[in-house]
Amino acid sequence: MQTNDHKIRNYSDVLASQYGKHGTPERAKFDEEAYAFYAGQVLLDARKNARLTQAELAGRIGSDKSYISRIEKGITVPSVATFYRVINELGLTINIVPA
Repeated sequence: MQTNDHKIRNYSDVLASQYGKHGTPERAKFDEEAYAFYAGQVLLDARKNARLTQAELAGRIGSDKSYISRIEKGITVPSVATFYRVINELGLTINIVPA
């Protein structure tokens, strides 16, 4: 579906037409991949702000550079424990609050 014709669209409708409505397996797969990519980008930005290389961060959490790269690209979703180790090493915190 081409959407670069400068028309205003409801993006929920665009996603539904390309990936299925919420609750379908296709949409769930898309959502998981999107969340993984977004989280990876947040961690990439935080690592760069902390002035760490992928190798340095990997060494601090007991992993390797390629694993950090895969997380940042959204290819690999780390375990919760690994995610918290990364967060801590980057000087970040997570707050869980009611929606």
